[in-house]
Order: sequence, then structure tokens, then C-alpha cells
Amino acid sequence: MRIDLHTHSTASDGTDTPAELVRNAAAQGLDVVALTDHDTVGGYAEATKALPSGLTLITGAELSCRLNGISLHMLAYLFDPAEPELARERELVRDDRVPRARAMVAKLRELDVPITWERVAEIAGDGAVGRPHIATALVELGVVESVSDAFTQDWLADGGRAHVEKHELDPFEAIRLIKGAGGVAVFAHPLAVKRGQCVPESAIGELAAAGLDGIEVDHMDHAEDTRARLRGLAAELGVLTTGSSDYHGSRKTCRLGEYTTDPEVYGEIVRRATGAFPVPGTGG
Repeated sequence: MRIDLHTHSTASDGTDTPAELVRNAAAQGLDVVALTDHDTVGGYAEATKALPSGLTLITGAELSCRLNGISLHMLAYLFDPAEPELARERELVRDDRVPRARAMVAKLRELDVPITWERVAEIAGDGAVGRPHIATALVELGVVESVSDAFTQDWLADGGRAHVEKHELDPFEAIRLIKGAGGVAVFAHPLAVKRGQCVPESAIGELAAAGLDGIEVDHMDHAEDTRARLRGLAAELGVLTTGSSDYHGSRKTCRLGEYTTDPEVYGEIVRRATGAFPVPGTGG
């Protein structure tokens, strides 16, 4: 089985619609794909309707968190999307995205970048607007060469000249909410240092003690020695290890299925979840 547990669609900051994403996943030979858009479940219905035969959909989300001033992301799998506490927190994060993005556009204009809110909103479309949409506008303007080049201290990285903080969950609270909604919690790309400051490994241990189910080890932003360290840490803590592409369509260079999750780990995630079930494809 080929299992990719971290992807994004146009419901957040990917470039594939949810329907395109599941069709592309099947075309890449995946057996299981998780849709984990940022702080939203808005792509579920379209992805489910379009799900090809032979492909299983795992519903999920990537939740925005912050610990001691450091941004981090928590992957939530197979939770009940209607559970009110978690739904309310997702809504708070989403509601903060537009004023935050507007504020970043204003900062960029103060830096003499001729960016407009109208163009950023057009790029985001119906998705949850975020920094990748602003980064795409910067690429169009020739300010940076690629989306990843916009995530530096010069521009949009945490603490960067045009960065604006947003409402984010405490990760301990995120774990509590995910578990309360019947889901499974996995720390996304925990040591992706190229993205900015990361929480110390001691914090990962504290999160594991609070109920964290796993850590994402095999990821494009983890060097091979980092993956080895994380595998050792996971073994010490007794948590699961996953591998995923973090696919964003054409917005990033990673490919669907570039990194995958062991079938036994996938089976354990499904076994632990009580909020939702994997969705088998019916030829949509």
C-alpha cells in the first residue's frame, strides 16, 4: 500500500481542487490519501464525491498552533467535523486569516511592493487565505523567484518584515480538542528548521505525555539525519511515525506520494480514531 497522509487543496492553500487532488492521487498510484487543509474541512464533500475506485480518503486538517512564541502545525485525522469545540476553534483561526492577510499586504506595500489585496484574494479564491497566496503574488511580481523564497526574514517568515501573527491554538489544547472529537493527533514536520524556529525536542516529549499520537518524520523539509533523530525520539516516546508529501499542487515542488506512511502505522491510526472512518472510493 502507498499511503500519503498530508495534502492540501484549494480549500486552503493548494492549487488542486479537492476533486483534482483525489484524481491525481489515484493517478500517482496511491492507495490512501489524507486531505489535511489548513484549519478547514471545506474540501471533504467534493473530495468524497470525486473519489476514484481503489483510493481511500482519510479526512483531516492541519491545525495552526503556537507554543512559547513558536509556530507549529498539528495534523488531525479522522475527527468528527461537527464536534462543536474543535469546530469553534477552527472557525476562530479561519476568521482571523483575512484581517491577518490584509495586514501583511499593507506591510508589503509599506516596503514598496506593489501588491494588492484584490490580487491576493483572487489567488486564494474560495480557499482559506494564507501566506502561500501572498507568496504567489510576490512571485508574480518578480519580488522573489519561488514561493519558498518568500518565507524568509526579508518577507513572510515568522518575525519577518511583513509577517503578522494570527490566532493559533495552544498545541496541548489542540491535542485535547482532537482527541475529544475522536481524532488522532500527529505533529507535522516538527524539525523543519528551514521554515524557521522549531520547538525543542523536550516539548515534543511533553506533547507526547499529553496524548500526542505521532510525529511526521519523512517529509521534504527534514534532512536524512533529522529523520533518524526523529525516529529515535519517537521510539523513546512510544509514538507513531508517519511520512507524507505535504502536497500543495504547483505551489510547491513536492509530489504526491513523495514520502509515504507504513501500512501498519496507518492501520493503527484508523484503529485509534472514533470520530470518523476512512472513505472508500466508489468510482467518483
